[in-house]
Amino acid sequence: MTVGLKWIVSFCIITLVAVGGLFWSPIADFPNTGEFLGEENIVGADVAWILAAAGLVLLMTPGLSFFYGGMVGKKNVISTMLQSFIALGVISILWVVVGFSLSFGDSIGFTMNGEHYGIIGNPLSYPFFSRVGVLPHIYMASTIPFILFALFQMKFAVITPALITGSFAERVRFISYLLFMVLFSIFIYTPLCHMVWHPEGLLNKYFGVKDFAGGTVVHMSAGFAALAGALVVGNRKRPHHDPSNISYVLLGTGMLWFGWFGFNAGSALSANATAATAFGTTTIASACAMMTWIFFDRINKRKVSALGACIGAVVGLVAITPGCGFVSISESLFIGFISAIVSNMMLNWKALKKIDDTLDVFACHGVGGIMGMILTAIFAHGENASLLHGGLEVFAHHMAALLLVSIFTFFGSLLLYKITNRIITLRVSEESEDLGLDISQHEESLC
Repeated sequence: MTVGLKWIVSFCIITLVAVGGLFWSPIADFPNTGEFLGEENIVGADVAWILAAAGLVLLMTPGLSFFYGGMVGKKNVISTMLQSFIALGVISILWVVVGFSLSFGDSIGFTMNGEHYGIIGNPLSYPFFSRVGVLPHIYMASTIPFILFALFQMKFAVITPALITGSFAERVRFISYLLFMVLFSIFIYTPLCHMVWHPEGLLNKYFGVKDFAGGTVVHMSAGFAALAGALVVGNRKRPHHDPSNISYVLLGTGMLWFGWFGFNAGSALSANATAATAFGTTTIASACAMMTWIFFDRINKRKVSALGACIGAVVGLVAITPGCGFVSISESLFIGFISAIVSNMMLNWKALKKIDDTLDVFACHGVGGIMGMILTAIFAHGENASLLHGGLEVFAHHMAALLLVSIFTFFGSLLLYKITNRIITLRVSEESEDLGLDISQHEESLC
């Protein structure tokens, strides 16, 4: 059997990464420059909660694989599930080598009016997790070990490219997807993560963007990348199919909802009142979105379906993510309600239907993230924190940031798809698409 050059090159890369870490760590153990606190600052309750939250967020990626896998046709279940699951391997390694440094390393950016604004982190700040140890970081996580913060954030980086896969399911080559996933994580996810969540980040420090748990960083970036992917890869030969296993979708939704408590409440980075608020707003927004979705479907003469209930619940989870720690329970009800209606309308919009976004990733995650960002800018509590609390300038900055993020993630992803396609063809052959990706890409099947 002939092994393609691309697979040999991939194996050589993972070999260099595995061996390279042995040589880097000893020589890169830079002295503490004052950004770390002593072990006495560690709070045991916070450590216990973030350990649990990190595990919950990890569970979301297998949950997503069931959620997506149940929606596709029977010939593409395994390939679709693997595209989500493989992110646990690829992005975890990438995060250790350079991803965490690019996301949370020392800011590289520009200075304006005496203030520094970061675009991306220095890749030499924490390569191979150098200096990422048990001491808390003074700015980013002051009551938990820095390594726990890094691993918690890793789970967010893992699930983001996995979310994109639903847009080009049933027609993309596996090796091409692996390459795109790496490029997306380095050139889209890490700078966006740095700009929003690093203390010196441009969107955080200058625009004042409030993104408690990833509505902008995770869901908007994945949504616009999904839209770009559907456009570049093109429509399937047979775009209509029956979902293979609705019970998989129900199981995946339950795993996602369960894991989302770690996603949102864990983003408080502490076992405190904010975490409790985020826990409550998360489940209430999702519950309201689920019920709104099925009622709205029925009003529009569509049957009440398990698939619709699951999609509605996930839309609510997406929409509440950026504001879950900033809004009240009653406001989360409205966020779930209005986001479900807007997302449902977008999903059934005829113009968008012409684009073969297989599992409607943009209509759910992209639009849900957009709605979450807008509604957070309207409802977030605190003096001058949002439009309803005297923060007209904050709201205007959020809308400007929304436009900036949309352009960056869509056109940046579009370029990365084009580059990937030049290196390794993205789309499978017509014969492989007819046969199904389970067999043509992996020589496995459900039967």
